[in-house]
Amino acid sequence: MTRPRVLVVNNGTLSLRQLRSRLEEVGSLTDAVPVASVPDRLDGRYQAIVLSGTKVRAYDQDHYRPLIELVNSTDVPVLGICGGLQIIAASAGGHLAEGPQRVGGYEVQVDKEEPLFTFVKPTVTVFHRHTLYLRQAPPGFRAIGWSSHAPVEFLRSDDGRVLGSQAHLEFRSDGREILRGFAQLYS
Repeated sequence: MTRPRVLVVNNGTLSLRQLRSRLEEVGSLTDAVPVASVPDRLDGRYQAIVLSGTKVRAYDQDHYRPLIELVNSTDVPVLGICGGLQIIAASAGGHLAEGPQRVGGYEVQVDKEEPLFTFVKPTVTVFHRHTLYLRQAPPGFRAIGWSSHAPVEFLRSDDGRVLGSQAHLEFRSDGREILRGFAQLYS
């Protein structure tokens, strides 16, 4: 059986190696490209896209324009992690707000009806490292996970193809199991 291939877009994350390792643990092959080298089209080479966290603020739409165009034009599942979620949300008209810095494990409630959460309990502990928050899902999206700190911890497009996680799923066992749920969407 051929393993699915995932394009990992590196937006400047400090944990690219861990993210790729986790995706490979759940059965995927990965290729990583910096955001500046994102292809115009996938041409059938990839079965999914994962957008890493970022050091550049997600609302810099000019910087992320080629990536946003790829996400909007492809038909494969997309998962944005931390800054990746923020890039997706900002490009859809979402507003990001500064908040307290969170680093470490935090409990999040998830919508167990969502395939992304097939392998986890209704409350997960995920790793955060950020200060920007999405307070409300933008048009065309809805929150599928929430916490006392952030009303949008996880995000899903209305068609179910584009997903986002405020947390860094490359850390902690619940994060790995959420990535396993994402892998089922393209395997």
